[in-house]
Amino acid sequence: HHGVPRSYHDAAAAQQISLQALLTSKAEGFGPGSSGLLALDWWNGNRSTLGRADLSGLLVGMTLNTRAEEIFHALVEATAFGTRAIVESFTDQGLAVSSIVAGGGLTRNTMLMQIYADVTGRQIAVAGAPQASASGAAMLGAVAAGAAAGGYGSLTEAVARMAPRPTELYEPIEDHRGQYDALYREYKRLYDHFGRGGTDVMKMLRTMRRAE
Repeated sequence: HHGVPRSYHDAAAAQQISLQALLTSKAEGFGPGSSGLLALDWWNGNRSTLGRADLSGLLVGMTLNTRAEEIFHALVEATAFGTRAIVESFTDQGLAVSSIVAGGGLTRNTMLMQIYADVTGRQIAVAGAPQASASGAAMLGAVAAGAAAGGYGSLTEAVARMAPRPTELYEPIEDHRGQYDALYREYKRLYDHFGRGGTDVMKMLRTMRRAE
């Protein structure tokens, strides 16, 4: 909101849509990296996988012609890159991740969901339950109760019986994979440099800001 021109706020209000919906509509035709920007989405630090609250955001590639929708698209890509980093932290430890299930309001953003599939190289399924966390808790409760009390003997059985089918499936677009792999390699270089000791400039800047 803070970095978006007033004209965008006015246009969203005139169309009676959210600012996110307006930015999405302007960015929907962008391809991988077509904004010319690459970001680290550490606006609240990096909790996974670095566990560092003293990190902050980074945006590379801005020019005098950079538009709000291009920044928005790059930030969506950055969150997808961050998700890929988390997935790879699992796979590097021998824990296979074959597909991803997404829930919550952002699943209504089809551009975002497709970018996540393209960047991670995995199918993204949108949870069929409108309250996925509550449904998961109910499944765990059914397992805790046990089959004798009307529940289920295993979580696998509970999921099979209680989980609704996904409402949508997003498959990676093959033509985007190579481009996103190249962008991700650069993302990881920035990720390691700013997050793993290449420089502590983000921490220094936060300290100076608190001192004002």
